[in-house]
Amino acid sequence: MVGQWLTSSMQTMVLSLLVFRISGSAAIIGVVALAQAIPQLLLSLLGGAIADRIPKKYLLIIGRAALAIFALAVAALISTGYLNTEHPGSWWILVIAAVLQGTAFGLTQPAQMSVISEIVSEQQVMNALSLNSMGQNILGLIGPALAGFLIDSTGFATIFYIITGLYLMDTIWTCFLPLTKAQNSRTGSAITDMRDAFRYIRSENIILLIIIFAFCHIIAGQPYQQLMPVFTETILKVSASKLGILTSASALGSLIGSLVFASLPNRKRGLLLLISGLVMGLGVMIFSFSRWWYLSLAIIPFIGLGPTIHATMTLTLIQSYVKPDYRGRMQGFFATAYSLATFGTFLTGIMSATIGVQWAVASLALFLLVISVIFLIFTPSLRRLA
Repeated sequence: MVGQWLTSSMQTMVLSLLVFRISGSAAIIGVVALAQAIPQLLLSLLGGAIADRIPKKYLLIIGRAALAIFALAVAALISTGYLNTEHPGSWWILVIAAVLQGTAFGLTQPAQMSVISEIVSEQQVMNALSLNSMGQNILGLIGPALAGFLIDSTGFATIFYIITGLYLMDTIWTCFLPLTKAQNSRTGSAITDMRDAFRYIRSENIILLIIIFAFCHIIAGQPYQQLMPVFTETILKVSASKLGILTSASALGSLIGSLVFASLPNRKRGLLLLISGLVMGLGVMIFSFSRWWYLSLAIIPFIGLGPTIHATMTLTLIQSYVKPDYRGRMQGFFATAYSLATFGTFLTGIMSATIGVQWAVASLALFLLVISVIFLIFTPSLRRLA
């Protein structure tokens, strides 16, 4: 998964910056985000159902190979000169790329999220997920800073060729994963499995609360990442290299969180889940109104800590409290929440046109703070979850 980790750390920043430099519009960033969100939203639950029915290794190999092809196509279009700032209307190419990428993510993310529990023992799930997050965040320190430097020195095409190579490398290494058996051996259709998953959630209040909080946390907390180029280009007025450093600093906070949680026992996971919303919401609000590079750099690691706590606790609780033959589908709901984060980006981009990007991002962060407090007070069953 090294290739996936490194590409994830670079691609959101690079794609958002490319869109903003071509179009000059935060709203267009939102449109591209929406283009990725729609297929991801529509297909994540189906992907979860498929992940429960066939070995997850096969899904991951197909998905990685498809992503490599999409990245190579974007790199080629940049190299030919069609996709660049001299053609402001060329951003539609990135919309198509986002649709294809969202399709691949929607079908494969549930498998990626749930395969770990099939490789390690139940007692090691939280530690394994934390170590997985730690590896991702170590590369997250390197990727964005490297991408920013390469953009300033060689341009965007180099980055997309590197991303293509990383996806190909990840495809090859995925072939060496152990072949785990399908968790759901029933012969009914995948649509029937999806309906069954909804019934399961309605009967499990704890799982329902975890997923509702995940939707709120991701939709309200994540959009700042894709809109960060707007802050660096128009408010902080710094180069792509400093945008990369800022993104890497966020990964530093995530890395620290991963190191801590990799060694923790399985205690107070519900409380930590809810605290992640407070950390994320407050950090994003401060970042939104900062006009100083060093203040933004100082606060961004705390913002990075929030989603790491949230993702680790959510994935661990789902793996621990969900029946094995439902895990892929429950991860499908979690993947759906990540696809809806781009709806948050679309909404924030549209709001930015009227109230400005600072107030637009801060308003969603305030919503996350309020929701986290409400959950802390009124959902003791989730707060006390071990």
